[in-house]
Amino acid sequence: MSDIPLLDATQAFLKQDQGQFINGQTKASSDNTFDVINPSTEAVIAKIHSATTEEVEAAIESSYQAFKGTWGKTAPYARGVVLNKLADLIEQNGEEIAQLETLCSGKSIHLSRMFEVQQSAMFLRYFAGWSTKINGETMTPSFPSMQGEEYSAFTRREAIGVVAGILPWNFSVMIACWKIGAALCTGCTIVLKPSEFTPLTILRIAELAKEAGVPDGVLNIVNGKGDVGSQLIQHAKVRKVSFTGSVETGKKISATASADLTRCTLELGGKNTAAILKDADIDRVVGGLFQLGYIHQGQVCAAPERVYVHSSRIEELTTKLAQTLSEAKIGSPLDESVYFGPLSNEPQFKKVCEYLDVAHKESRVLHGGKAIAGKGFFVEPTIVQASSVDETLMQEETFGPIISFMPYEDEDELIDLINNTPFGLSSSIWTNNLSQAMRMIPKIESGTVWVNMHSILDPSVPFGGTKQSGVGREFGREFINDYTEVKSVIMCY
Repeated sequence: MSDIPLLDATQAFLKQDQGQFINGQTKASSDNTFDVINPSTEAVIAKIHSATTEEVEAAIESSYQAFKGTWGKTAPYARGVVLNKLADLIEQNGEEIAQLETLCSGKSIHLSRMFEVQQSAMFLRYFAGWSTKINGETMTPSFPSMQGEEYSAFTRREAIGVVAGILPWNFSVMIACWKIGAALCTGCTIVLKPSEFTPLTILRIAELAKEAGVPDGVLNIVNGKGDVGSQLIQHAKVRKVSFTGSVETGKKISATASADLTRCTLELGGKNTAAILKDADIDRVVGGLFQLGYIHQGQVCAAPERVYVHSSRIEELTTKLAQTLSEAKIGSPLDESVYFGPLSNEPQFKKVCEYLDVAHKESRVLHGGKAIAGKGFFVEPTIVQASSVDETLMQEETFGPIISFMPYEDEDELIDLINNTPFGLSSSIWTNNLSQAMRMIPKIESGTVWVNMHSILDPSVPFGGTKQSGVGREFGREFINDYTEVKSVIMCY
């Protein structure tokens, strides 16, 4: 097969002069621009004007005024209606959004349609449903009456104000919709800073948000590199920061935000584990690792990177997985017959290539292990067998299509191996023994534990990490605590 043809709408959007989206209008005034590169061809597909200091200030002020005015006075039901309308428009313009995302990130067109379109719409509808269900509590105070007076008390959940959302490049639309949905359903407004590698799709989403009825100023977009994000984080009118990205950057953001007591939600990386018990269905494990471990070339924060397999099953698993990988087509992500596309950008490509060099020096490479010559940031999906937990690929997040395997003998050893990491985002257990799985779950230091699956997210189930994988939850009912504050009222009558 060959690449799907680009829609006229996709080609037209690529030709537009793009920069910021502030107060409902596109701004492209700065002479400072950066290139958006197609990772499959290394061709420049767009130039984006970086936000000036004045534009960032204008975006924050616009969101602040919208919070104090239009959006702050919008009824909860009406907020939900707008979010549902935005979900409808994302689906109606889904192919254009999917194509833009694939061109920017190298994500398979199938994944762009599934996650950046379908999942984004689903999450927005989830948050829309919450808009009318945010409430406080009533309480009866315990202090005694002095002169026959009585007391009652209640709490209100009130939106905190302007949110700064800083986005990663791996799932730029879906993760943006997590942050947009959480902020807008609670009554907050938001300024988003996309990754400089994948800025196009969220600019298109901003246009659709205006069409859906989101008032000007409620959703603003500013583009650029680290200095733009720093200005957002440090601004006095930003009351919350929501960041998805690397641990190193997350620590810096947390330190900056905490200096001003600004709330911060951090969804960071992980060195996630899949634990394959002795009784596991190996064919099912192979299918799961192929689909969920190498999805988007392994550039998924929750994807399994280290797999502990009972020693009696490891050869069977790695042999079958290698065969499956050898049959998967590598090529253009716009080709619907392709399973593996390129890594999303040149820095990530160079980083993964360095890890492949380390794998050849420290570990045993069972499959793949090389970059693919020619244009584009392509590498082979790789299987590595480790002999020690201290090997680099068992400790450091590669964020690429590399999975390391290591044998174990008993459950106690397995628990120690799973927890032998500074990260704590996700883990999975593969077994037909439900009793054993249930015993293991409380012992595993991860924000999420899957059984016979991995990397599957549902909006009603909280997602977030422990240890250095972050704090806070992106969705599930706990997100309300991060986007609202409690006001206590005590009455005497």
